[in-house]
Formats: sequence, structure tokens, C-alpha cells
Amino acid sequence: MSQFSYHFAPLPPEALSARALILSLIASIGTGRQMIAGLIHAGALFGIEPATIRVAATRLLKEGLLESPERGLYVPGPRAQALTRRVQQWRDVAGKMVPWNGDWLVAMTHPLGRRDRKQLRNRERALALFGYQAAEAGLWVRPANLARALPDHQQDLTGIGADETMPILRVTEMTAPGLQDWAGLWSAADLEQSYQAALRAMTESLERLPRLSLADAARETLLTGQAVIRAINFDPLLPPELGNQKLFLEMVEAMGVYNERGQKCWRAYNAAVPSEA
Repeated sequence: MSQFSYHFAPLPPEALSARALILSLIASIGTGRQMIAGLIHAGALFGIEPATIRVAATRLLKEGLLESPERGLYVPGPRAQALTRRVQQWRDVAGKMVPWNGDWLVAMTHPLGRRDRKQLRNRERALALFGYQAAEAGLWVRPANLARALPDHQQDLTGIGADETMPILRVTEMTAPGLQDWAGLWSAADLEQSYQAALRAMTESLERLPRLSLADAARETLLTGQAVIRAINFDPLLPPELGNQKLFLEMVEAMGVYNERGQKCWRAYNAAVPSEA
């Protein structure tokens, strides 16, 4: 299994560093643009000092992950725009899939080498975000049930960090001695448990929110929402032949409802906190 494989698990407050919090808020649907005051207010929910938020924002600017079109305003930088768009597409996953005819997509990574550790991580993260699993040495595979044409799919991969020279093949038929069963690279049972856990977490959170303070409600919806969105974005989007696609789409629909409630909680929290630069 890929090191990037992800099943739903609640995020503890301490899991959000200043850097992770800023990138999370910048990538959130309905925000995209963040004032430093809003980032500082968000940091307060997680015990992050204003100075720490400012330092993290400055470093992200230098790395090209943020841009500042005007003083105190931050938007995704050139190095983060493609990944931000990818993260924000969680609502539209149903439209990314087509019926599966048994073909496979195969990414050939062996010719690319492994010496550049940073690029290796970028490559494997990009492949994982599109549901690929490492199979044989130098081969990453997934079912060919994605709606995008192969050249467009390859551009999508390179846009979020994969190598431009990485070959992607669509395999219709193959045979080889000792070839691994690619369908077994994903655990349908584990994925189903993940979907059920996410649905349960959102349901229980929605029941708690009316009893929470504005700060606690904002904190809880961000932590729960980010955990679910990450599970959606790292989901392999398996066809019904390999996984419980129906339950997955139920989780996505429930996250849409939860996201609306979470944004209301954040608007209420921000409205109750005095503005500061």
C-alpha cells in the first residue's frame, strides 16, 4: 500500500501546525482569499500564536505556495494553485468516474529514478491523489474508470507534482508469470469502514454543534471537515466491481451538507471576534 493511502480518522487539534492551518484555510471552498487577521483568529482556536502564523505565512510566500496581492491578503501561490484546485474538487468526484471496462492505467516510474527524494515524494503524492497503488517495482496502477482522456489525465498528474516524462499506459490485456493481482491492491472492506466512520463522525458532530460555543463549533467543524475531505481526495475512486462506490458517494453528499454547516460556524466565529491586523 502507498504511504499516502488514507482512511478517515479524526484530526486532533495538535495535528494542525500554523503552516497546515494556513494551507487548509486557503484551499477551503468559499474562502480562497484569507486576510492575516482571519488566519490569526483561526490560529487562536488551536493555540497558535499570532507571531507563529505570520512567520508561517512569510515562509509560504517565499516558497511560492502563497501570494499576497495586497498587504495582509493571501491567496494560493503559483506552486499551490494546481493542488488547491485538485483539493477543492471533492464535491465533483461523481463526475470524475465512468463505468469500468476492466482496463487499467499504468504509470511507469522505474525510468525516473529515486535519487531526488523531494521529487520522489511529489511524484508519489500525485499518484496517490489519483488513486494509484504501487504494484510491481516501478509500476503504479489503478482501474481505468476515470472520465478524463489519457493526455488530460497525464497533465493533471504533472500539474500536482508528477514528472512530465512519466509514461502513462492504458492496459487492456496482459499476462506474465507471477503477476500480482492488481484488484487486491485495495481493501474494499477497509475503505467501507472508512466511509462509515466518516459518516458517523459527521452525524455525531452535527448533533453536538448546537450545544457548543462559537469557538468550539468552528474548531470542530474544521477538524472533522478536513479529515473527511482528505479521505475523499485520497480515495481511489474504485468502480463498483472493486469497492462500495455507493457508500462513498453518500459520504461525499453528507460532506456537502456538513461543509455548509461548517462555513456558517466559521462566519459566526469570525463575526464575533474583533478585527485586527
